Amino acid sequence: MNGFTPGTPTAACLDAVVNHSRQSGYQTDTGLPDDQALFQKSFPSPRTPSPERGRRRIDIARCHRTVPTGRLEAADPKERGAVFTRREVVDFILDLTGYTSDKPLHRMRALEPSFGEGAFLLPAIERLLDAWEDDGRPDIHATLANAIVAVELHSSSYTKTRGRLLDLLTNRRIGLTAARRLTAKWLVCGDFLLSSIKDGFDFVFGNPPYIRHDLIADATMAQYRSHYRTITGRADIYVPFIERSLTALNRGGQLGFICSDRWMKNSYGGPLRQFVSEGFHLRFYVDMIGTKAFHKEVVAYPAITVMARQPSGPTRVARRPEIKSKTLSRLAKRLIATDQGSRDIEEMSNIVGGNQPWIFDDSGELELVRWLEDRFALLEEVGCKVGIGVTTGADKAFIGQFDAMDVESDRKLPLVMTGDIAAGSVAWRGFGVINPFGDDGKLVDLNSYPLLRAYLEEREPAIAGRYIARKSPHKWYRTIDRIDPVLAGRPKLLIPDIKGRAHIVYEDGRLYPHHNLYYIVSDQWDLHALQAVLISGVAQLFVSAYSPRMRGDCLRFQAQYLRRIRVPYWHDVPPSLRTKLIDAGKAKDVKASIRVVARLYGLSACQKAVLAKQCAPLSPPPGTSDHETS
Repeated sequence: MNGFTPGTPTAACLDAVVNHSRQSGYQTDTGLPDDQALFQKSFPSPRTPSPERGRRRIDIARCHRTVPTGRLEAADPKERGAVFTRREVVDFILDLTGYTSDKPLHRMRALEPSFGEGAFLLPAIERLLDAWEDDGRPDIHATLANAIVAVELHSSSYTKTRGRLLDLLTNRRIGLTAARRLTAKWLVCGDFLLSSIKDGFDFVFGNPPYIRHDLIADATMAQYRSHYRTITGRADIYVPFIERSLTALNRGGQLGFICSDRWMKNSYGGPLRQFVSEGFHLRFYVDMIGTKAFHKEVVAYPAITVMARQPSGPTRVARRPEIKSKTLSRLAKRLIATDQGSRDIEEMSNIVGGNQPWIFDDSGELELVRWLEDRFALLEEVGCKVGIGVTTGADKAFIGQFDAMDVESDRKLPLVMTGDIAAGSVAWRGFGVINPFGDDGKLVDLNSYPLLRAYLEEREPAIAGRYIARKSPHKWYRTIDRIDPVLAGRPKLLIPDIKGRAHIVYEDGRLYPHHNLYYIVSDQWDLHALQAVLISGVAQLFVSAYSPRMRGDCLRFQAQYLRRIRVPYWHDVPPSLRTKLIDAGKAKDVKASIRVVARLYGLSACQKAVLAKQCAPLSPPPGTSDHETS
């Protein structure tokens, strides 16, 4: 949990690597201190890129992203997914964590685990130097040498920031020799997650890297998984960064990060939420939806979190602040001054609880979600099933115009896509999907289907080049997901993945769903009645509570969030309400659905108003729209 320490097998392995590098006689001037230059050059060449998705794999030991030249220096910030934070936001986070120059910062310790080009590091050192100067500039090495530890993996960023730091120090009347000694002491060029940095920090701050796990070399990912309990499923690399950084805090120490808010709600963030609940206090949460917190746009919305190593307590919440220095400075003071009330700050209790998602929604919406969860069963407990449509791995090969697909009639199925339901009902555009599976769930013998064989062999380069095909060459023509023709014949509700508002469309049992669509089928609930429940605001209420938001204020209507919806058992619905629900669903009448669903759940007038609010038209930020794929 605490990374690598000297004397461990891993540390011994790294020492051996460095010794081997010395024996190899590396002479190139990298601009790094000698020991770090050796560390940087001692790793093997990056893995060969995986061609299955057209993306390059990352060998973290070498660089953030493998590049065509194979040289670390070639990976620019865009290549490795770097996102740089605006100075106003940096100052805001430093203020919230208490890293301010009115404190004896030179007698405390601060950590920046991924300093990039110095967006956090340089302003923090300015504050450190202010505090040091206010104390009369005591012995420079004794008071400043241990005040900062900053880590960066990418050598080009390391070298650039090192130069900027030297300029900053010399401009503050620190001699060049002393400045070089400080930078050599403060800066580390290496992998933070595999470092031997000792714990004991009073502050941690920064913007951890955003790298999906499937872009990291397998061997490196295996090392991470063996040392960090929070890495599970498809966790992004910022998850273990947060774990390692929290572990490094002293008692009472504070961490301030800006990063994606996905881990706070989705399944892969569960272990990290559990970790936080076991010894940390989520002091501040600032929702940055729609703000220009970075120097470029990001797809997932970020949030600022400040966590302290202290007993848990209430969380003070602010939302979508204006990105101006004076505005953020005033907001930081109001957040910290807990005895002062403020209209733009909300204090919330019990946000953190085990591995449960963190919900920061409007208090009325959260209260309604909790009220429904206490009284009604989960969607799949009442006889409904949630699933996702077929992923082929090669849509251009497997999907085409149904009538033009020259294969045996039982080897293709009509396909429904997001573009077919955009208007709120099904308007099939004539697409179909090849089905290589028989009724027994196994791949059919191509010798028994000459037309299918010819069709697939004509497209073999695209199909056989997929990872799943290379992994099992004798099954090269399978789709990634198994296709069950029975699903096409079942009535179902279709729900596009990424939308601003819940879009629930009834399909009467003729089409197979594409992978951009989730579906609900049921042997108990009437689907038109269930459609009325979902369009009444119930689907929007639950998904908005649990889903992270995307660009354009869109939500992910994924199975993991749809399954959290609470509904009554069909046999508990009175006959009179059944009829009204079915009629409202067939008519796609939202107002009628709200009225009937309020009676169905027994909602108060205030709760009904909260539900109706979920159906209000969405006004996206200028220049954005719902994400649609076909």
